[in-house]
Amino acid sequence: MRKKLIALLLCAAMLAALPALGGCESKVPPAQPGSQTEAQKPAQGAPLPPAEMLSVVTTPDPARREEVSAAALGFAAQLLRRTEGNNRLLSPLSVLCALGMVLEGAGGETRSQMEAAFGVSGEALDAFLGPWLSALAGEEGSPLRVADGIWISDRPDLHISEDFLERNRAYYGVAVEQCPFDAAAVERINDFVNRNTQGMIEKLLDALPPEAVMVLVNALAFEADWETPYREDQVRPGVFHPENGGEQEATFLHSGENVYLKDENTTGFLKYYSGGRYAFAALLPAEGMALEEYVASLSGEKLRGLLAGAKETKVETVTPKFETEFSVQLNDALMAMGMTDAFDAELGDFSALGFCDDGDNLYIGQVVHKTFLKLDEKGTRAGAATGVTIYAASALREPPPRVVLDRPFVYLLLDTETNIPLFIGIVESLD
Repeated sequence: MRKKLIALLLCAAMLAALPALGGCESKVPPAQPGSQTEAQKPAQGAPLPPAEMLSVVTTPDPARREEVSAAALGFAAQLLRRTEGNNRLLSPLSVLCALGMVLEGAGGETRSQMEAAFGVSGEALDAFLGPWLSALAGEEGSPLRVADGIWISDRPDLHISEDFLERNRAYYGVAVEQCPFDAAAVERINDFVNRNTQGMIEKLLDALPPEAVMVLVNALAFEADWETPYREDQVRPGVFHPENGGEQEATFLHSGENVYLKDENTTGFLKYYSGGRYAFAALLPAEGMALEEYVASLSGEKLRGLLAGAKETKVETVTPKFETEFSVQLNDALMAMGMTDAFDAELGDFSALGFCDDGDNLYIGQVVHKTFLKLDEKGTRAGAATGVTIYAASALREPPPRVVLDRPFVYLLLDTETNIPLFIGIVESLD
């Protein structure tokens, strides 16, 4: 039983709120407008409904789960390698959800680059990701909570494709709000994130820039007790040794676990949460190997290899209690993974998302990601939110020149083929 769950559980540990990921070919038809609940219809300036009202009523096909799960592990490893910061914490699952929603509006080379960065096709995400998350979050007593929302500017020259919105409703259970992009909109977005991460991520956005026309948000929360909580006598003081030297007093949790992970430069273990569906995976670099050197060596293949070689054997473990939060803008990391056109004001192809009347191109302006995790003797609380803001390119162009004829001027009437003036004159006064 334990052995069969290992593949799922390593995904769970790496995807930042500890769920796994898989996929299959798209078999989910677009939702029909008449089938949407009131919660899923575009709201006008009203807060989005709670996550439990937004479940996708579809069933994931497990046929290609392992293939897509492997791609998700690769995406997780790449994302960790290409971001910077001490104690960084990422939720690749949240990022995939948010960018998966954006992918519904991407075309051409932009779409190809995004799929290459994900390591999985959009069709596979459509068929598996939303339905899978909906099924997990819908289980009675599930420790996982997920919510997706889209906010659209009410500027009159912006036209968002209804097909784009229907695909997101069908595959991600998205709720949609159209409103002025003012301080009140920022407050509602942050409230949505706060509620659906159980207060772990209080604020995702500080403001909406003038060029913003759409914000796509994923929020997730994971709260679970250990299958075997630590006893009082297993909680002991100790010393943590950072790489840069020195000593830090800490509280350590001692236990004996039953799944041991090992490869040429890793030792580690799995510790299960209540019910056995999720687990915490710890990976310790070999003695003398710098942490960032180890991170640079991580790949989806390496993580899958660790899992495949897992042994069901007694392993003594010592884990520090810790709490961490992290915030990062992922633009540079995602561009380094090959997603360059999506962030380019001229090359970005989101024609399937919508358009502006004056031809202003739509592209990704920023991807903001925030996370929180607390691990103690009782269990783990983890939250994540990802916001993708779509910009209209007009705001980046130089403003057009203005000619205001409010003082004396010269004028001509021309034959435009020869530029021969038919008339020439001046206006000195309008009397």
